[in-house]
Amino acid sequence: MTNEIKIHDLNAENFITERVNEIVSAVGQGTAINALSGGVDSSVVTLLGHRALGHRLRTVFVQNGLMREGEAEFVADIFSKLGVKVEIVDARKEFLDALKGITDPEEKREAITQTFYKKVFGRIVRESGAKFLLQGTILTDIDETVAGIKRQHNVFAQLGIDPEETFGYQILEPLIRLRKDGVRVAGKALGLPEEMFNRIPFPGPALAARIIGEVTAEKLDLVKKATSVVERILAGTGAFQYMAILHNDRVTGMREGKRKFGHQIEIRCWDSVDARTASPTKLPFETLEELASSILENVPEVVSVTYNIASKPPSTLEAI
Repeated sequence: MTNEIKIHDLNAENFITERVNEIVSAVGQGTAINALSGGVDSSVVTLLGHRALGHRLRTVFVQNGLMREGEAEFVADIFSKLGVKVEIVDARKEFLDALKGITDPEEKREAITQTFYKKVFGRIVRESGAKFLLQGTILTDIDETVAGIKRQHNVFAQLGIDPEETFGYQILEPLIRLRKDGVRVAGKALGLPEEMFNRIPFPGPALAARIIGEVTAEKLDLVKKATSVVERILAGTGAFQYMAILHNDRVTGMREGKRKFGHQIEIRCWDSVDARTASPTKLPFETLEELASSILENVPEVVSVTYNIASKPPSTLEAI
């Protein structure tokens, strides 16, 4: 059982010093590598590792094709200003090929996990010679995986999986005793800009977790456009997280006076502290109307927009 550091007990500077020392002790004079996704957890781990190892930490952004539009360039620019070089590796085809024909949520997560850790990132690690991977696993990831709520892509030891035996490298998880609120505090203390440490959570499987059914290039294009609209309109709400979900079945709609079988987008917006429980944000109806009209205008393939009003539990923040 991982010993949680609750937010009211967290001394950020002490936490950072302890984790930096642990990383230095584990890696020694060797090298480590980490994958930066741009999310809060991976961003904090990147700065922790950079503080501990400097140029001996190699930071890679795996462009899997499942992220927001322009995400790789945005993240690399932010970290360049913080003195961290980020390598962008194009693996879009490999991830789309791995997801082809898969509709089951757990199978999709497993396909992404295997493609990332064993194929794409595993290859990068092997070529680099690094024996250690720094990873932003947090306590909520562990809880949800062990409880069987959903398999988080970055949880291994708790499932009896030995990363060194399976993938060929050891995994260091300096944030594993924190939840999201604590990670944000550590990120601020490390010098992350607010646009990064206060970013809304983004799932490890990225937009594949927001497409119900098979992930295709066409569906990714739709959900990226809808995500851009939702994040622009809801950015000032103070909500914990918000997203656009693309449903699988087409629904009946109308365009230009004719019947059109189009797509349906479900909007989710959550109030929460640590993602363990959440309630739907009580958005003004005018905001819901703005969301719907903007999505219908910017994503013409969509003919229906809904808003989720179920709490967690029994719902979860992400659809998949």
